[in-house]
Amino acid sequence: MGYTVAITGRPNVGKSTFFNRMIGERKAIVDNISGVTRDRQYGTADWAGKTFDLIDTGGFVSNSEDIFEKEIRKQVHTAIEEANAIVFMTDVTTGITSLDDEMADMLRRTKKPVYLVVNKVDNYQRQLDAAEFYGLGFEKLFQLSSISGSGTGELLDEIVKDIPEEEKKEETALPKFAIIGQPNVGKSSLLNALIGTERTIVSNVAGTTRDSVHTLYNLYGKEFILIDTAGIRKKTKVDEDLEFYSVIRAIKAVDEADVCLLLLDAEKGITAQDLNIFATAVKKGKGIVVLVNKWDTVKKETNTPRDYEKQLKQKLAPFTDVPILFISALEKTRIFQAIETALEVYENRKIKIPTSKLNDVIQKSMESYHPPMVRGHALKIKYATQIPHVVPSFAFFCNFPEAVKKPYRNYLENQLRANFKLTGVPIRLFFRKK
Repeated sequence: MGYTVAITGRPNVGKSTFFNRMIGERKAIVDNISGVTRDRQYGTADWAGKTFDLIDTGGFVSNSEDIFEKEIRKQVHTAIEEANAIVFMTDVTTGITSLDDEMADMLRRTKKPVYLVVNKVDNYQRQLDAAEFYGLGFEKLFQLSSISGSGTGELLDEIVKDIPEEEKKEETALPKFAIIGQPNVGKSSLLNALIGTERTIVSNVAGTTRDSVHTLYNLYGKEFILIDTAGIRKKTKVDEDLEFYSVIRAIKAVDEADVCLLLLDAEKGITAQDLNIFATAVKKGKGIVVLVNKWDTVKKETNTPRDYEKQLKQKLAPFTDVPILFISALEKTRIFQAIETALEVYENRKIKIPTSKLNDVIQKSMESYHPPMVRGHALKIKYATQIPHVVPSFAFFCNFPEAVKKPYRNYLENQLRANFKLTGVPIRLFFRKK
Protein backbone atom coordinates (compact mmCIF):
# COMPACT_ATOMS: atom_id res chain seq x y z
CA MET A 1 0.00 0.00 0.00
CA GLY A 2 1.21 3.49 -0.74
CA TYR A 3 1.94 6.06 1.96
CA THR A 4 0.51 9.51 1.26
CA VAL A 5 1.82 12.79 2.65
CA ALA A 6 -0.31 15.92 2.08
CA ILE A 7 1.20 19.43 2.16
CA THR A 8 -1.24 21.91 3.65
CA GLY A 9 -0.90 25.54 4.59
CA ARG A 10 -2.37 28.88 3.61
CA PRO A 11 -1.53 30.40 0.21
CA ASN A 12 1.94 31.84 -0.52
CA VAL A 13 3.87 30.05 2.20
CA GLY A 14 5.92 28.15 -0.41
CA LYS A 15 4.07 24.82 -0.72
CA SER A 16 4.71 24.51 -4.46
CA THR A 17 8.41 25.32 -4.22
CA PHE A 18 8.73 22.73 -1.48
CA PHE A 19 6.71 20.20 -3.50
CA ASN A 20 8.96 20.71 -6.56
CA ARG A 21 12.06 20.19 -4.47
CA MET A 22 10.68 16.94 -3.05
CA ILE A 23 9.56 15.57 -6.42
CA GLY A 24 12.64 16.82 -8.20
CA GLU A 25 10.67 18.26 -11.11
CA ARG A 26 9.32 21.74 -11.71
CA LYS A 27 5.73 20.66 -11.82
CA ALA A 28 3.87 23.50 -10.24
CA ILE A 29 3.53 27.00 -11.56
CA VAL A 30 5.04 29.14 -8.85
CA ASP A 31 4.00 32.74 -8.60
CA ASN A 32 3.53 35.28 -5.87
CA ILE A 33 -0.19 35.75 -6.41
CA SER A 34 -2.18 33.88 -3.84
CA GLY A 35 -3.85 30.74 -5.16
CA VAL A 36 -1.89 30.72 -8.41
CA THR A 37 -0.89 27.07 -8.15
CA ARG A 38 -2.97 25.91 -11.05
CA ASP A 39 -0.83 23.02 -12.11
CA ARG A 40 -1.28 19.50 -10.84
CA GLN A 41 0.09 18.76 -7.49
CA TYR A 42 1.08 15.22 -6.91
CA GLY A 43 3.99 12.93 -7.48
CA THR A 44 6.22 10.34 -5.92
CA ALA A 45 9.13 11.27 -3.65
CA ASP A 46 12.05 8.99 -2.72
CA TRP A 47 14.25 9.34 0.34
CA ALA A 48 16.57 6.88 2.08
CA GLY A 49 15.23 3.93 0.11
CA LYS A 50 11.56 4.64 0.86
CA THR A 51 9.02 6.17 -1.50
CA PHE A 52 5.82 8.00 -0.71
CA ASP A 53 3.11 9.88 -2.59
CA LEU A 54 3.22 13.62 -2.07
CA ILE A 55 0.20 15.86 -2.64
CA ASP A 56 0.22 19.65 -2.62
CA THR A 57 -3.30 20.61 -1.62
CA GLY A 58 -2.74 24.17 -2.84
CA GLY A 59 -3.40 23.14 -6.41
CA PHE A 60 -7.02 22.43 -5.62
CA VAL A 61 -8.18 25.77 -4.21
CA SER A 62 -10.51 27.93 -6.24
CA ASN A 63 -9.60 31.53 -5.98
CA SER A 64 -12.66 33.65 -5.25
CA GLU A 65 -12.31 35.41 -1.92
CA ASP A 66 -15.54 34.27 -0.27
CA ILE A 67 -15.02 30.56 -0.85
CA PHE A 68 -11.26 30.65 -0.60
CA GLU A 69 -10.90 30.09 3.13
CA LYS A 70 -13.81 27.67 3.15
CA GLU A 71 -12.03 25.67 0.44
CA ILE A 72 -8.82 25.59 2.47
CA ARG A 73 -10.74 24.32 5.50
CA LYS A 74 -12.28 21.55 3.36
CA GLN A 75 -8.85 20.62 2.11
CA VAL A 76 -7.40 20.31 5.57
CA HIS A 77 -10.36 18.09 6.48
CA THR A 78 -9.81 15.91 3.42
CA ALA A 79 -6.07 15.76 4.06
CA ILE A 80 -6.69 14.68 7.65
CA GLU A 81 -9.17 12.05 6.50
CA GLU A 82 -7.26 10.69 3.52
CA ALA A 83 -3.50 11.17 3.93
CA ASN A 84 -1.22 9.10 6.18
CA ALA A 85 0.73 12.16 7.34
CA ILE A 86 0.52 15.93 6.95
CA VAL A 87 3.15 18.62 6.36
CA PHE A 88 1.73 21.89 7.76
CA MET A 89 3.62 24.77 6.18
CA THR A 90 3.90 28.29 7.57
CA ASP A 91 5.95 31.37 6.66
CA VAL A 92 8.46 32.92 9.07
CA THR A 93 8.26 36.32 7.33
CA THR A 94 4.60 36.88 8.27
CA GLY A 95 4.58 35.24 11.71
CA ILE A 96 1.51 33.30 12.83
CA THR A 97 -1.65 34.51 11.06
CA SER A 98 -5.27 33.83 12.05
CA LEU A 99 -5.58 31.30 9.19
CA ASP A 100 -2.48 29.46 10.51
CA ASP A 101 -4.11 29.40 13.94
CA GLU A 102 -7.33 28.01 12.55
CA MET A 103 -5.55 25.30 10.53
CA ALA A 104 -3.38 24.37 13.52
CA ASP A 105 -6.53 24.00 15.60
CA MET A 106 -7.92 21.46 13.11
CA LEU A 107 -4.63 19.61 12.72
CA ARG A 108 -3.95 19.23 16.44
CA ARG A 109 -6.99 16.96 16.70
CA THR A 110 -5.71 14.27 14.34
CA LYS A 111 -3.80 11.23 15.57
CA LYS A 112 -1.80 11.16 12.32
CA PRO A 113 1.74 12.58 12.24
CA VAL A 114 1.76 16.34 11.58
CA TYR A 115 5.10 18.01 10.72
CA LEU A 116 5.02 21.75 11.32
CA VAL A 117 7.32 23.43 8.80
CA VAL A 118 8.43 27.05 9.13
CA ASN A 119 9.51 28.06 5.64
CA LYS A 120 11.80 30.85 4.35
CA VAL A 121 14.22 30.51 7.29
CA ASP A 122 17.41 31.51 5.51
CA ASN A 123 19.34 33.67 7.99
CA TYR A 124 20.10 33.85 11.70
CA GLN A 125 17.45 36.50 12.51
CA ARG A 126 14.77 34.31 10.91
CA GLN A 127 15.94 31.32 12.95
CA LEU A 128 15.20 33.35 16.05
CA ASP A 129 11.82 34.49 14.65
CA ALA A 130 10.85 30.89 13.91
CA ALA A 131 10.66 30.12 17.64
CA GLU A 132 7.28 31.91 17.73
CA PHE A 133 5.76 28.93 15.86
CA TYR A 134 6.25 26.59 18.80
CA GLY A 135 3.17 28.43 20.06
CA LEU A 136 1.05 26.47 17.56
CA GLY A 137 1.50 23.43 19.80
CA PHE A 138 3.15 20.76 17.63
CA GLU A 139 6.05 18.73 18.95
CA LYS A 140 7.77 18.36 15.56
CA LEU A 141 8.87 21.73 14.18
CA PHE A 142 11.20 22.02 11.19
CA GLN A 143 12.86 25.21 9.96
CA LEU A 144 13.72 25.19 6.29
CA SER A 145 14.08 27.18 3.14
CA SER A 146 12.25 25.61 0.18
CA ILE A 147 14.14 27.76 -2.29
CA SER A 148 17.64 26.76 -1.19
CA GLY A 149 16.64 23.37 0.17
CA SER A 150 18.33 23.86 3.53
CA GLY A 151 16.60 21.91 6.28
CA THR A 152 14.60 19.60 3.99
CA GLY A 153 16.82 16.59 4.78
CA GLU A 154 15.88 16.62 8.48
CA LEU A 155 12.19 16.79 7.61
CA LEU A 156 12.47 13.90 5.12
CA ASP A 157 14.40 11.79 7.63
CA GLU A 158 11.53 12.25 10.06
CA ILE A 159 8.82 11.50 7.46
CA VAL A 160 10.39 8.26 6.26
CA LYS A 161 11.01 7.16 9.86
CA ASP A 162 7.22 7.09 10.28
CA ILE A 163 6.59 5.08 7.09
CA PRO A 164 5.99 1.47 8.12
CA GLU A 165 8.14 -1.19 6.49
CA GLU A 166 6.32 -2.80 3.57
CA GLU A 167 4.60 -5.79 5.06
CA LYS A 168 4.77 -8.82 2.89
CA LYS A 169 1.25 -8.72 1.57
CA GLU A 170 -0.58 -11.99 1.44
CA GLU A 171 -0.11 -12.34 -2.24
CA THR A 172 -3.27 -13.48 -3.83
CA ALA A 173 -2.13 -14.84 -7.12
CA LEU A 174 -5.06 -13.00 -8.67
CA PRO A 175 -4.46 -10.00 -10.92
CA LYS A 176 -5.62 -6.69 -9.43
CA PHE A 177 -7.22 -4.15 -11.78
CA ALA A 178 -8.04 -0.61 -10.66
CA ILE A 179 -10.69 1.45 -12.43
CA ILE A 180 -9.42 5.04 -12.29
CA GLY A 181 -10.51 8.32 -13.86
CA GLN A 182 -12.30 11.59 -13.15
CA PRO A 183 -15.58 11.75 -11.25
CA ASN A 184 -18.57 11.14 -13.55
CA VAL A 185 -16.75 9.27 -16.31
CA GLY A 186 -18.69 6.11 -15.52
CA LYS A 187 -16.48 4.13 -13.14
CA SER A 188 -19.44 2.76 -11.19
CA SER A 189 -21.37 1.99 -14.39
CA LEU A 190 -18.41 0.02 -15.69
CA LEU A 191 -18.08 -1.91 -12.46
CA ASN A 192 -21.79 -2.72 -12.40
CA ALA A 193 -21.80 -3.68 -16.07
CA LEU A 194 -18.95 -6.11 -15.48
CA ILE A 195 -20.20 -7.61 -12.29
CA GLY A 196 -23.92 -7.10 -12.36
CA THR A 197 -25.22 -8.65 -9.17
CA GLU A 198 -22.37 -11.17 -8.91
CA ARG A 199 -20.71 -8.96 -6.40
CA THR A 200 -18.46 -10.58 -3.82
CA ILE A 201 -16.75 -7.93 -1.79
CA VAL A 202 -13.36 -9.30 -0.82
CA SER A 203 -12.30 -6.76 1.74
CA ASN A 204 -14.71 -4.07 2.71
CA VAL A 205 -13.39 -3.18 6.12
CA ALA A 206 -15.36 -0.49 7.84
CA GLY A 207 -13.56 2.31 9.60
CA THR A 208 -10.83 4.63 8.53
CA THR A 209 -9.45 2.93 5.44
CA ARG A 210 -12.41 3.36 3.14
CA ASP A 211 -9.94 3.69 0.29
CA SER A 212 -11.40 1.23 -2.12
CA VAL A 213 -13.67 -1.73 -2.49
CA HIS A 214 -12.07 -4.96 -3.67
CA THR A 215 -14.51 -7.01 -5.68
CA LEU A 216 -13.77 -10.55 -6.71
CA TYR A 217 -14.68 -11.20 -10.34
CA ASN A 218 -15.17 -14.81 -11.22
CA LEU A 219 -17.17 -15.29 -14.41
CA TYR A 220 -16.63 -16.91 -17.80
CA GLY A 221 -13.51 -18.68 -16.59
CA LYS A 222 -11.79 -15.43 -15.62
CA GLU A 223 -10.85 -14.51 -12.09
CA PHE A 224 -9.34 -11.27 -10.84
CA ILE A 225 -9.87 -8.52 -8.29
CA LEU A 226 -11.38 -5.19 -9.30
CA ILE A 227 -10.35 -2.23 -7.18
CA ASP A 228 -13.07 0.37 -7.31
CA THR A 229 -12.61 3.87 -5.96
CA ALA A 230 -16.01 5.15 -7.02
CA GLY A 231 -19.10 5.41 -4.90
CA ILE A 232 -17.39 4.87 -1.58
CA ARG A 233 -18.47 8.32 -0.52
CA LYS A 234 -20.64 8.72 2.52
CA LYS A 235 -23.52 10.75 1.12
CA THR A 236 -23.19 13.47 3.75
CA LYS A 237 -19.75 14.39 2.49
CA VAL A 238 -20.64 15.03 -1.12
CA ASP A 239 -20.00 18.75 -0.76
CA GLU A 240 -16.33 18.14 -0.04
CA ASP A 241 -13.75 19.13 -2.61
CA LEU A 242 -14.26 16.19 -4.93
CA GLU A 243 -11.34 16.87 -7.22
CA PHE A 244 -8.71 16.76 -4.50
CA TYR A 245 -10.52 13.87 -2.90
CA SER A 246 -10.73 11.83 -6.10
CA VAL A 247 -7.05 12.40 -6.81
CA ILE A 248 -5.99 10.92 -3.46
CA ARG A 249 -8.32 8.00 -4.09
CA ALA A 250 -6.94 7.38 -7.57
CA ILE A 251 -3.33 7.46 -6.40
CA LYS A 252 -4.07 4.93 -3.67
CA ALA A 253 -5.83 2.66 -6.17
CA VAL A 254 -2.83 2.90 -8.53
CA ASP A 255 -0.57 1.82 -5.65
CA GLU A 256 -2.64 -1.30 -5.04
CA ALA A 257 -3.17 -2.38 -8.65
CA ASP A 258 -1.21 -4.45 -11.16
CA VAL A 259 -3.05 -2.93 -14.11
CA CYS A 260 -4.90 0.41 -14.22
CA LEU A 261 -7.97 0.87 -16.40
CA LEU A 262 -7.95 4.60 -17.10
CA LEU A 263 -11.49 5.57 -17.98
CA LEU A 264 -12.03 8.70 -20.09
CA ASP A 265 -15.20 10.47 -21.17
CA ALA A 266 -15.33 10.30 -24.99
CA GLU A 267 -16.75 13.81 -25.28
CA LYS A 268 -14.37 15.47 -22.83
CA GLY A 269 -11.27 13.58 -23.97
CA ILE A 270 -8.21 13.36 -21.74
CA THR A 271 -7.81 16.07 -19.10
CA ALA A 272 -4.65 17.38 -17.42
CA GLN A 273 -5.71 15.45 -14.34
CA ASP A 274 -5.98 12.20 -16.34
CA LEU A 275 -2.52 12.77 -17.82
CA ASN A 276 -1.10 13.20 -14.34
CA ILE A 277 -2.72 9.99 -13.11
CA PHE A 278 -1.40 8.29 -16.26
CA ALA A 279 2.12 9.61 -15.57
CA THR A 280 1.85 8.45 -11.95
CA ALA A 281 0.89 4.93 -13.05
CA VAL A 282 3.80 4.88 -15.55
CA LYS A 283 6.24 6.08 -12.90
CA LYS A 284 5.04 3.33 -10.55
CA GLY A 285 5.48 0.75 -13.33
CA LYS A 286 1.83 -0.31 -13.48
CA GLY A 287 0.19 -1.86 -16.53
CA ILE A 288 -2.21 0.53 -18.29
CA VAL A 289 -5.26 0.17 -20.53
CA VAL A 290 -7.06 3.32 -21.69
CA LEU A 291 -10.84 3.00 -22.03
CA VAL A 292 -12.75 5.72 -23.86
CA ASN A 293 -16.22 5.48 -22.34
CA LYS A 294 -19.60 6.82 -23.60
CA TRP A 295 -18.45 6.15 -27.17
CA ASP A 296 -22.10 5.53 -28.09
CA THR A 297 -22.82 9.26 -27.54
CA VAL A 298 -20.17 10.56 -29.98
CA LYS A 299 -21.10 11.60 -33.52
CA LYS A 300 -19.27 9.22 -35.85
CA GLU A 301 -17.38 10.00 -39.02
CA THR A 302 -15.77 7.24 -41.08
CA ASN A 303 -12.47 7.07 -39.24
CA THR A 304 -13.33 8.71 -35.92
CA PRO A 305 -11.77 6.02 -33.69
CA ARG A 306 -8.52 6.12 -35.64
CA ASP A 307 -8.25 9.92 -35.48
CA TYR A 308 -9.26 9.94 -31.84
CA GLU A 309 -6.65 7.34 -30.98
CA LYS A 310 -3.96 9.25 -32.87
CA GLN A 311 -4.70 12.48 -30.97
CA LEU A 312 -4.85 10.60 -27.69
CA LYS A 313 -1.45 8.99 -28.28
CA GLN A 314 0.08 12.39 -29.05
CA LYS A 315 -0.99 13.50 -25.57
CA LEU A 316 0.22 10.30 -23.89
CA ALA A 317 3.66 10.49 -25.55
CA PRO A 318 6.36 9.34 -25.00
CA PHE A 319 4.67 6.18 -23.64
CA THR A 320 2.30 5.35 -26.50
CA ASP A 321 2.47 1.56 -26.57
CA VAL A 322 -0.83 1.46 -24.69
CA PRO A 323 -4.04 -0.35 -25.67
CA ILE A 324 -6.92 2.08 -26.30
CA LEU A 325 -10.46 0.71 -26.44
CA PHE A 326 -13.70 2.50 -27.23
CA ILE A 327 -16.42 1.27 -24.90
CA SER A 328 -19.85 2.03 -23.55
CA ALA A 329 -20.39 0.90 -19.96
CA LEU A 330 -24.12 1.58 -20.26
CA GLU A 331 -24.60 -0.47 -23.43
CA LYS A 332 -21.93 -2.98 -22.34
CA THR A 333 -20.08 -2.47 -25.62
CA ARG A 334 -16.56 -3.98 -25.65
CA ILE A 335 -16.37 -4.11 -21.85
CA PHE A 336 -15.38 -7.78 -21.85
CA GLN A 337 -12.77 -7.04 -24.49
CA ALA A 338 -11.43 -4.45 -22.03
CA ILE A 339 -10.98 -7.21 -19.44
CA GLU A 340 -9.30 -9.53 -21.98
CA THR A 341 -6.90 -6.69 -22.79
CA ALA A 342 -6.20 -5.99 -19.12
CA LEU A 343 -5.39 -9.69 -18.59
CA GLU A 344 -3.01 -9.58 -21.58
CA VAL A 345 -1.27 -6.50 -20.17
CA TYR A 346 -1.02 -8.28 -16.80
CA GLU A 347 0.74 -11.19 -18.54
CA ASN A 348 2.99 -8.80 -20.50
CA ARG A 349 4.10 -7.23 -17.24
CA LYS A 350 5.31 -10.65 -16.00
CA ILE A 351 7.29 -11.38 -19.19
CA LYS A 352 10.64 -13.16 -18.79
CA ILE A 353 12.87 -12.81 -21.84
CA PRO A 354 15.69 -15.35 -22.30
CA THR A 355 19.09 -13.59 -22.36
CA SER A 356 20.06 -15.16 -25.70
CA LYS A 357 16.90 -13.87 -27.44
CA LEU A 358 17.32 -10.46 -25.84
CA ASN A 359 20.90 -10.17 -27.09
CA ASP A 360 19.95 -11.26 -30.61
CA VAL A 361 17.47 -8.42 -30.80
CA ILE A 362 19.91 -5.88 -29.32
CA GLN A 363 22.71 -6.92 -31.70
CA LYS A 364 20.44 -6.60 -34.74
CA SER A 365 19.15 -3.23 -33.48
CA MET A 366 22.70 -1.93 -33.11
CA GLU A 367 23.56 -3.08 -36.62
CA SER A 368 20.60 -1.22 -38.15
CA TYR A 369 21.25 1.95 -36.15
CA HIS A 370 24.75 2.32 -34.75
CA PRO A 371 25.16 3.83 -31.29
CA PRO A 372 26.69 7.33 -31.30
CA MET A 373 30.46 7.84 -31.12
CA VAL A 374 31.84 8.98 -27.76
CA ARG A 375 34.95 11.17 -27.87
CA GLY A 376 36.12 9.34 -30.98
CA HIS A 377 35.33 5.86 -29.63
CA ALA A 378 32.45 3.64 -30.71
CA LEU A 379 29.86 3.09 -28.00
CA LYS A 380 29.60 -0.69 -27.65
CA ILE A 381 26.84 -2.55 -25.82
CA LYS A 382 28.47 -5.87 -24.94
CA TYR A 383 25.35 -7.66 -23.75
CA ALA A 384 21.97 -7.15 -22.09
CA THR A 385 20.03 -9.07 -19.49
CA GLN A 386 16.64 -8.80 -17.80
CA ILE A 387 16.78 -7.88 -14.12
CA PRO A 388 14.31 -9.62 -11.78
CA HIS A 389 11.82 -6.89 -10.86
CA VAL A 390 8.04 -6.40 -10.77
CA VAL A 391 8.36 -4.11 -13.81
CA PRO A 392 10.19 -5.50 -16.88
CA SER A 393 13.69 -4.06 -16.40
CA PHE A 394 16.80 -4.53 -18.52
CA ALA A 395 20.47 -3.91 -17.86
CA PHE A 396 22.74 -3.06 -20.79
CA PHE A 397 26.47 -3.52 -20.16
CA CYS A 398 28.55 -1.13 -22.23
CA ASN A 399 31.83 0.78 -22.35
CA PHE A 400 30.37 4.31 -21.83
CA PRO A 401 27.08 3.96 -19.93
CA GLU A 402 26.82 7.70 -19.23
CA ALA A 403 26.99 8.43 -22.97
CA VAL A 404 23.72 6.68 -23.84
CA LYS A 405 21.42 9.63 -24.38
CA LYS A 406 17.65 9.75 -24.60
CA PRO A 407 17.24 9.26 -28.40
CA TYR A 408 19.23 6.01 -28.32
CA ARG A 409 17.50 4.80 -25.14
CA ASN A 410 14.13 5.42 -26.82
CA TYR A 411 15.32 3.57 -29.92
CA LEU A 412 16.33 0.53 -27.84
CA GLU A 413 13.05 0.62 -25.93
CA ASN A 414 11.11 0.73 -29.21
CA GLN A 415 13.12 -2.24 -30.52
CA LEU A 416 12.28 -4.24 -27.39
CA ARG A 417 8.62 -3.36 -27.82
CA ALA A 418 8.68 -4.29 -31.51
CA ASN A 419 10.14 -7.74 -30.73
CA PHE A 420 8.51 -8.74 -27.43
CA LYS A 421 5.01 -8.46 -25.99
CA LEU A 422 5.28 -5.38 -23.79
CA THR A 423 2.13 -3.48 -24.77
CA GLY A 424 0.61 -1.52 -21.92
CA VAL A 425 3.66 -1.99 -19.71
CA PRO A 426 6.22 0.67 -18.73
CA ILE A 427 9.76 -0.77 -18.94
CA ARG A 428 13.01 0.30 -17.29
CA LEU A 429 16.39 0.45 -19.04
CA PHE A 430 19.68 0.66 -17.09
CA PHE A 431 23.12 1.16 -18.61
CA ARG A 432 26.07 -0.17 -16.65
CA LYS A 433 29.82 -0.30 -17.04
CA LYS A 434 31.01 -3.60 -18.43
